Amino acid sequence: MAHNNTFGIVGGDQRQIYLARSIAADGYPVWISCLENGKEAAGLPAAGLKELLDRCSVVILPLPVTRNGKTLNTPFSEEEIVLDDSFASLFLGKTVYGGMMEKLYRSSEVWGKLDSHDYYAREELMVGNAFLTAEGAIGMAIREFDGALNGSRCLVTGFGRIGKALCLGLKGLGAQTDCCARRAADLTAIRSLGCNPLRYHELRDAYDVVFNTVPAPVLTAQALARQRPDTLLLELASYPGGIDLEAAKRLKLRVLDAPSLPGRMSPKAAGELMKETIYHMIEEA
Repeated sequence: MAHNNTFGIVGGDQRQIYLARSIAADGYPVWISCLENGKEAAGLPAAGLKELLDRCSVVILPLPVTRNGKTLNTPFSEEEIVLDDSFASLFLGKTVYGGMMEKLYRSSEVWGKLDSHDYYAREELMVGNAFLTAEGAIGMAIREFDGALNGSRCLVTGFGRIGKALCLGLKGLGAQTDCCARRAADLTAIRSLGCNPLRYHELRDAYDVVFNTVPAPVLTAQALARQRPDTLLLELASYPGGIDLEAAKRLKLRVLDAPSLPGRMSPKAAGELMKETIYHMIEEA
């Protein structure tokens, strides 16, 4: 990787601060912007956006780049940065990396002329994030569930990257783990991990802890009615999620909304994952 790269980290959360520190530890010049209120930001060279862009050849935007499609995701800054043609034009001549770039690209046609890349589309980042998400979810369950996960009955809905990681983690802790999936190949893979495979229409039992990873309605009122009052449900999927929240409320079941766990519970590891992914992308360019 070229050693004349100067990195600019703009916006984001604690992950971006650890990302900046890790890149600096590798010997590269790093500047940050719109991170002034974050923990651990002190000591990192900071600049306004235009000054940062004057200094940096590689710019890393947050994950997600924007939540609303209108402004940059800058929870650690008082500054509101509007996404428009003027904003996009600032990045002419730069190499830009960001996470979940679709809404940003829709904010200006100028992005079509720029050298920009979505690091969240990379498999290594998605797999790494899945294991961090599973670890965070299991950590939440240990903290919030009054029993022990060892010997408990757990349900995982969905066998994507996060579902696989949850099955491995829960099995390792000695939990009796059922996992719901639709594809026959996934049902076979679930069994091969030592977990019990189910189709969704076969959900008939009560569980101690339920982890949903599916962003579509899979935990219906019928499935929730079979749960006990002390069943803990964790919603890990993006909106609209997979748990019927109205039914859960009616049944007085406890649902923990747990999106974006890597950024909340393991920001240092998540920042390292981002760095490795972006380095790979630079090396492949």
